[in-house]
Amino acid sequence: MSSRPAATASADRRTRVLDRLVELFLHEGFAAFTLDELARRLRCSKSTLYLVATSKEQLVAAVVRRFFQRATAAVESRLQVSEESADPLTTYLQAVAGELQAASPAFFADLTGHPPARAIYETNTRHAARRVQELVVEGIREGRMRDLDAAFVGAAVEQVMTAIHRGDIAGRTGLGDADAYRELARLVSAALTPAS
Repeated sequence: MSSRPAATASADRRTRVLDRLVELFLHEGFAAFTLDELARRLRCSKSTLYLVATSKEQLVAAVVRRFFQRATAAVESRLQVSEESADPLTTYLQAVAGELQAASPAFFADLTGHPPARAIYETNTRHAARRVQELVVEGIREGRMRDLDAAFVGAAVEQVMTAIHRGDIAGRTGLGDADAYRELARLVSAALTPAS
């Protein structure tokens, strides 16, 4: 008898728990929760949480990683749906803003104060900056964008994204992460739109 159905059921259950934790963390943050409190809030046992991770530190990292995996998939999906858009770069950055909109200030504050979670956000930011650079290269090649140095644009966007996730932009402007990404989309789009 194969253990594959049991392994699949366990993986499915782990994913469901992760997704429920993502929603909880996005709304309330995660720093104040203990494993006991999380089990109570999810109405599950601690052993169910151990399907995800064996410590709170590992659990937080797994949940944050899951959030960014889901967000990345949703952003790329939106980009594919909008393939015919005249401005895929704006579509991409607006989609990033949309995904971050679900996260509360408490989530971002906890993210900043938790080094492993912050490292996941930084890795995601670097990936997004590389994706922006790819979109700029495509846009220039297809004549939809001004012929600017794509590596420079990507590096500049990465610096702004890094400032957003560090909280520098919020501190100077009062804009949350999602709104800051929307403004970044408008700025980059205006800078790269060819003169008519």
